[in-house]
Amino acid sequence: MGSRHASGDGGDSDDGTTSERDATRLLAMLIRSGQIRLITQDRSLDFMDDDDDDDDYEPYIECKPEADKCPDTKAIDKSELKQQMLGQAGLKHDASLPTAVSVNRLLRKRSLGGCSHGHFTPNDCAMLGANYLPNQMEIVARLNSKVFCGTYSKDGNVFLSACQDQYLRLYDVTKERFHKFREIRARDVGWSIIDTAFSPDGCFLIYSSWSECIHLCNIYGDYDTHQALNLRPGDGHFCAFSVKFSSDNSEILAGANDGHLYIYDREKNDRILRIDAHEDDISAVCFADDSSHIIFSGADDGLCKVWDRRMLGDDNATPVGILAGHQDGITYIDSKGDSRHLITNSKDQSIKLWDMRNFSSRNTIDKCRRAVASQHWDYRWQSAPRRSKRKSISGDSSLMTYRGHGVLHTLIRCHFSPTFSTGQRYIYTGCGTGKVVIYDVLTGEVVSKLHAHHETVRDVSWHPYEPKLISTSWDGTHGLWTYQKDDYPEDEDPEDSESSDDDDTDIFRAFRRKSRRLQDQRRQQERRQQRMVINI
Repeated sequence: MGSRHASGDGGDSDDGTTSERDATRLLAMLIRSGQIRLITQDRSLDFMDDDDDDDDYEPYIECKPEADKCPDTKAIDKSELKQQMLGQAGLKHDASLPTAVSVNRLLRKRSLGGCSHGHFTPNDCAMLGANYLPNQMEIVARLNSKVFCGTYSKDGNVFLSACQDQYLRLYDVTKERFHKFREIRARDVGWSIIDTAFSPDGCFLIYSSWSECIHLCNIYGDYDTHQALNLRPGDGHFCAFSVKFSSDNSEILAGANDGHLYIYDREKNDRILRIDAHEDDISAVCFADDSSHIIFSGADDGLCKVWDRRMLGDDNATPVGILAGHQDGITYIDSKGDSRHLITNSKDQSIKLWDMRNFSSRNTIDKCRRAVASQHWDYRWQSAPRRSKRKSISGDSSLMTYRGHGVLHTLIRCHFSPTFSTGQRYIYTGCGTGKVVIYDVLTGEVVSKLHAHHETVRDVSWHPYEPKLISTSWDGTHGLWTYQKDDYPEDEDPEDSESSDDDDTDIFRAFRRKSRRLQDQRRQQERRQQRMVINI
């Protein structure tokens, strides 16, 4: 989307200009709602370089995202983050995290007293999590409309779903269940419910839509709380694309399509700040950590801005720094929670990892703005332009860039994997192709691509303590991904797959041999029965 500010001197007093402005707003609203679409064959939308051959003219490519064959790891190899992650794993600074850890070795280590107090350390548990990444999906909810949001609560006991049918659904996911215990009809919904968030105590939720109000609802209890919190924006069609609770539950942060940040005070029950933050729609907001002092905001201007909540006021609306490097609008932000690192997802078909202590220069910010301004495509119904694969902006201060997923159709989310089960060594995201893509934080490589949905996966949520995640798709389903061990191929000898290093430490080897022999016998019997049926 273009800049929300007029390019002229700002005088819109005459009736003709006012009518044009109203018509523009109406057209934008209809486009956003999907009621109309723009179709063009204009060659001016050609994103190719001037020296490209006209015979190969192809202004757009299909949504077939390609991962970097050799991700550039120079910046992250020198970073404090890598040393921290290697140190937690007990490895040297020039080592790399193993892709898998032997369970048998860890069991033997614990039996010999090698673990602290006879228990696995949090890092041991996280390293083991690499062995059990989710890989198989079961559909746990099927709805009749596009599903926009799906999130686990902080304790992992509740799953919140928000659908285009204007309903929020709450599921009890304890004890391997997926049981709906509450259904809330959203109010004042335009197009769809856009974003949701749990309160820190897990007792309330908020949701936003194309409305000047965000709404607060209770999760538990026989009573019903459904309170409209008016953000009191300016004139025009309004939507808070992203909403978050502060960690102390006292404030609600929102980023909106008018380029402003909003802060709502729950005790005063009023909006207390409205900050002119970006030149275009704000798609994502996020707190850096549990202190809620540092705020991140990302917008269609391609910039991620860092704000200090303690310094914000009506007379001070200046960010403490800006992170520039994306070449198109930002769709989502997730913080690592360590007050330093964050990731941003973008319509330039990439995720970037940042250290907020390394802000971008003015020159880089200007280059980023020019790159974003040169984009003339609409990600909601057009394929990504070929230039989305162009080289990085010089001066890009990000630690790492991750490519291999498609950001199309909607504001697709990305997250760090949980601390407890993975040590946050992965980044995972939805994809316009219907996949869930998992990246290794340190190498930038695609660890796994999970594909079972037929349409865009907009949201993904990894359980905070268990090796499972739920994907939320526009095909109207929630998919529960869990780990399932693959059977041994028929042409593979199970005995050959055993590592010689583990032979002397594997205390369950004899039992596993017997189990595999029985499994092979069952397979042979099934084949014989199939041949008998065919002969008959």
